Amino acid sequence: MIDAGSLRATGRGRRRLRVNRVAELTAIGAAGVAIAVLAVLVGSVFIRALPALNLDLFIKGPTIDAFGQASGGIAPAIIGSLILVLIAAVISVPIGVLTAIFVSEFASRRVAHQIKLWLDVLNGFPSIVIGIFVYALAIKTKVPLLGIGHHQSAWAGGFALSIIMLPLVSRTTMEVLGLLPNSLREASYALGVSKWRTVIGVVLPSAVGGIVTGTTLAVARAAGETAPLLFTCSYASQAVSWNPSQPVSSLPFTIFTDYEQPSLHAQAWAAAFVLIAFVLVTSLSARALLDRSRRKLGQVQ
Repeated sequence: MIDAGSLRATGRGRRRLRVNRVAELTAIGAAGVAIAVLAVLVGSVFIRALPALNLDLFIKGPTIDAFGQASGGIAPAIIGSLILVLIAAVISVPIGVLTAIFVSEFASRRVAHQIKLWLDVLNGFPSIVIGIFVYALAIKTKVPLLGIGHHQSAWAGGFALSIIMLPLVSRTTMEVLGLLPNSLREASYALGVSKWRTVIGVVLPSAVGGIVTGTTLAVARAAGETAPLLFTCSYASQAVSWNPSQPVSSLPFTIFTDYEQPSLHAQAWAAAFVLIAFVLVTSLSARALLDRSRRKLGQVQ
């Protein structure tokens, strides 16, 4: 209770305030531990990567000198990762966005619930299982699938990463479409506009920020995946390759192979720091885009 004369909590009210304060301090401490772990992780990687962080790391490929010592940069891995992520985005973004539009605008509640459930299941699939699936489907199969077959390639690697990206793009787009006020749709219907034209001309332009956010988050996750690439595009190249029908190098696989060579430990740490920096930048960009989209939709409401 609260003493009316002093306006101070007493008895059970004081005990509740103490419990609430303990809960707040516990939550703040947990958040501090999480941030500290991230800071220690990024800082330790940066310290180990510092000797190899130079311009050559980004513009040169790996080289081997006369004494058999490896050196050079990770330019083939950077370009290869960009190719893999681009292929994955080209495949997953249209399918993911169209799936989200169907669930949010056209599907019945029962069908929408089932699609969301299976997208969540797919999002929880181990990436190595996806890699084995694509390996069996697109590489070991006797009949080439869409020009992919019988050997590892950037197409196969990008296809595996697109399966990982698909549920993230779809679910994020669904959430943004759910925030869109129905008054915009109703205003379009009142003018005699058909439903599909309303989706294209009103819904999609208003939700473009959420679509970009989902794509950015999916790219951040796919760029760091290693397991699917071990089965579909495991290749360490000394030169930059732009041919998607051939295997290309990638940052995760380069980290995996370089750390097995003592002379390339610093380069492996440098590649890890580049990958971490990319994931951090894309994640922060996605968060900023999502906040901007929510503010915009809030103003519309």
